[in-house]
Amino acid sequence: MTTTPLPPPARRRRPLNPSPYLFLLPYLLIFAVFWAWPIISSFLMSFRDNRLGAGTGLSASNWQRVFGDEFFYTALKNTVLILVVQVPLMLAAATGLAVALNSRMLRAKGLFRFAFFAPLVVGTVPYSAIFKLLFNSDFGAVNHGLSAVGLPRVDWFNQPASAMAVIVLALLWRWTGYNAIILLAGLQSIREDVYEAASIEGATAWQQFRYITLPLLRPTLLFTMILSVIGTLTLFTEPQLITAGGPGNATMTLGTYLYQQGFRSFNFGYASALAYTVAVLAAAFSFLQLRLFGRENT
Repeated sequence: MTTTPLPPPARRRRPLNPSPYLFLLPYLLIFAVFWAWPIISSFLMSFRDNRLGAGTGLSASNWQRVFGDEFFYTALKNTVLILVVQVPLMLAAATGLAVALNSRMLRAKGLFRFAFFAPLVVGTVPYSAIFKLLFNSDFGAVNHGLSAVGLPRVDWFNQPASAMAVIVLALLWRWTGYNAIILLAGLQSIREDVYEAASIEGATAWQQFRYITLPLLRPTLLFTMILSVIGTLTLFTEPQLITAGGPGNATMTLGTYLYQQGFRSFNFGYASALAYTVAVLAAAFSFLQLRLFGRENT
């Protein structure tokens, strides 16, 4: 005689406990009000011509204007120029600085680490004002130093090349130490026995740096590179406060041009289109870096 197995007892559904969702609710509300809604609202605004006296119907005129705006291309060219010059210099200097801060021969490491990180603690407005005073053509300390060693004074803010150089120097001063601290954390994650084995095999200090330090530091370098590129594409404070985008539009960046359209011309629809264009450019640059530098060596 065969017996059929009894079906498993039906699982009783546990009642939904609302407690976790109640704890998450304040954050979700703040996120919705201050993050999600502004993002959606600004995207919708990019399809409106909301200048004073203009209509409010949806259209693609702002996006069409972006691709035909010569000032946008000027700002893009200036921003890419700063990116190409400043980011490699800063990361190279930050890498060398991180290696020096990680050296066993260095004493008072904590003091030096704080000293190189300190520029980031200074507010952007005070440090921009200081750089503007330092490079003042008439009474700036830099021109006084040049005169003291017999070199001609430079009209820093009235020549495109020198004005761009001031922006690059200001960014190097502010962000090199910050990236060096991040790279130092990456260096300290590399095991000492790897270097000891290389020393036993007769590898020189340069060979250890080239074949051990740089490959193992690549993920951290990639992280700092992506952050630096995104920061440069959204650069605003230094060009606005130090050179005011001048002379002419020689140091106008995407950030300053967006500000001019939104808060001087009150063309918030076009400013929103510019903002999303910058976001797409930042995503494209980040993706390109991940594709080029994020792959493992085979």
